[in-house]
Amino acid sequence: MILKVLLVLGVIGIVYFMFIKKKPTITENKTSKKDDIKANDMVECSTCGVYTEVGESILSNAKYYCSKECVDKAK
Repeated sequence: MILKVLLVLGVIGIVYFMFIKKKPTITENKTSKKDDIKANDMVECSTCGVYTEVGESILSNAKYYCSKECVDKAK
């Protein structure tokens, strides 16, 4: 009899922990995620729309450009 009660309690506990109990969520600051740009991430040129790697692009006035010509067009 005690074995049946322990078995039922165990099944209820497993169901609770797997399906009902919510997992803690990690809240992150969204702006800090945006600042974590790596060298191989792709960014869009502000002038022509071509995607280039961050390491190969030109950063001017907080905008990314694919070439010097696009920087000159933007000015």
